[in-house]
Amino acid sequence: MRNLLEWMKSANIKTIISCSAFVRLLLIGYSQHHDLVREVKYTDIDYTVFTDAARYVYEGDSPYKRLTYRYSPLIAMLLTPNIFLTPVFGKLIFSSCDVLAGYLIYLISRQQIGGEDGMAKISAVAWLFNPLVISISTRGSAESMIVTTVLLTIYFYNRKLYILSGLFYGLSIHLKIYPIIYCLALYNPLTVKTGISSLFHLSRPRLRLVFATLATLFVTTMGFYNMYGELFLQEAYLYHLTRKDIRHNFSVYFYMLYLTVEFDDIGLNIMTFLPQLILLLAITYRFSNIYELNFCLFCLTVVFVTFNKVVTAQYFVWYFCLLPLVAPSLHLTQKQICLGSLLWGFAQSSWLLPAYLLEFKGSNTYLFIWLESLAFFSANIGILAKLIRKHKEVIDIINSECDIKKID
Repeated sequence: MRNLLEWMKSANIKTIISCSAFVRLLLIGYSQHHDLVREVKYTDIDYTVFTDAARYVYEGDSPYKRLTYRYSPLIAMLLTPNIFLTPVFGKLIFSSCDVLAGYLIYLISRQQIGGEDGMAKISAVAWLFNPLVISISTRGSAESMIVTTVLLTIYFYNRKLYILSGLFYGLSIHLKIYPIIYCLALYNPLTVKTGISSLFHLSRPRLRLVFATLATLFVTTMGFYNMYGELFLQEAYLYHLTRKDIRHNFSVYFYMLYLTVEFDDIGLNIMTFLPQLILLLAITYRFSNIYELNFCLFCLTVVFVTFNKVVTAQYFVWYFCLLPLVAPSLHLTQKQICLGSLLWGFAQSSWLLPAYLLEFKGSNTYLFIWLESLAFFSANIGILAKLIRKHKEVIDIINSECDIKKID
């Protein structure tokens, strides 16, 4: 293990990037063969939805003519070469974003680790060669585009280029609503004032970040609203607020959604959203220091995904892209890393068997899926609690060292 870490530290970042890109190209090529000969397809069903929507756009029509297309029209527009060039063009775009995200993790890690190149490379490898991350993008999921915009937000934020940070932050919210949970975490540190009054202090960095974010959201939202009307707002945004998914769902609320699928009760939406909201606000308040920003964003994402009423495998990459930014500073031992990985991996993979029996064999395994969802929920909460304790230990040590220096 130690030799492997030393090799990663000594490897050229260009070599690491090139190898990760080659692996993705191989899997994209393999996916074409796999889909022809296997019952369980490698390519995600969402990719077929993207391609159908892109065909409508290419023909000058609305992407929302494709039922179940509930994304930004921007994705369908970017994937129009699927129609006239090659059907794997979208996978190449998503995989390219995947690789770019790995390079951004490397750059951000160097920013916060004080230029320690070796550890930054390990952080990039943790993303670039994560099997789940690789499969998500090569199967045709667009999550890597959202991840890349979030990482660009952090990268420019750390460089104090708040207009550029706001532009990419607004774009990330446009592509997927969930990054809106970061708004207070990004806004809070940009002032020298403290207390409740600090929320209303409009410093220049805050104004730049807020203006750029709102401007990007306004341009994209109004532009596509003028093109596709209320259907755009309904499918791209409002649908996700009331969405019920009784398949492909790791959520602890899975069984409740199954039992209430025929009811459209606003009380259920409030009941599932309230724990999320309380925890998100508590975490934002607890980790409001600018030096804890990456850890705050990571915790917010884990809580949002874990407590969400719909959780699919694609959502995991939302916090996997942030984990390499925080893990090095926690000083986890190899044993802790292995145990945490095994716990998460086993809890996640054990869910797959009853899900497969439901999806492909038609067996009534809803109750078993829910029990596995409970186990997965517990594993996520346990791991997050452990990471928060480790973070607190590190902060206490740093504060103690600062107090000693002050006394000296």
